[in-house]
Amino acid sequence: MRKLENKELERKSVADFKEAPKTPLIIVLDDIRSLHNIGSVFRTADAFLIEKIYLCGITAVPPNKEIHKTALGATETVAWEYQQDVLSVIEKLKKEQVAVFAVEQVENAVFLQDFKVVSDKKYALVFGNEVYGVSQKAVALCDGAVEIPQLGTKHSLNISVSAGIVVWDLFQKMKY
Repeated sequence: MRKLENKELERKSVADFKEAPKTPLIIVLDDIRSLHNIGSVFRTADAFLIEKIYLCGITAVPPNKEIHKTALGATETVAWEYQQDVLSVIEKLKKEQVAVFAVEQVENAVFLQDFKVVSDKKYALVFGNEVYGVSQKAVALCDGAVEIPQLGTKHSLNISVSAGIVVWDLFQKMKY
């Protein structure tokens, strides 16, 4: 086994990324405090050719030195938009026939492994504040909720870890 060199990875250029067909998945970040988390989600979105990221509430926006540290240029490839009000974003997406799901621990949430993807559907995932999660008002507007099963004592994961897990799961259900 040999570690691959960068030139062997067949990385897309920024122009190639922008032209590539996107995974029909949108990420909505609401009131995310950590610039590291924001940058990390951008990198995950880049890795899986995610269509767009909405940054809402207190979530910081690029260009930002601290976001760039973890995004490593993904803010230049992934489409993003800032909207103050997450509820307006959810309503807009639903009008566009996007299925909107909170990633949260709520009544009747579907465990991630049981979540079924419809092949011709576009999805949006709403991730909330590191302490308070997705607001109740946002949860109430969503079409449903997806929960990552957790067996330990904390029952919470870092937002960037949660995004990586859920995006990977939906990506592989959509693509393979």
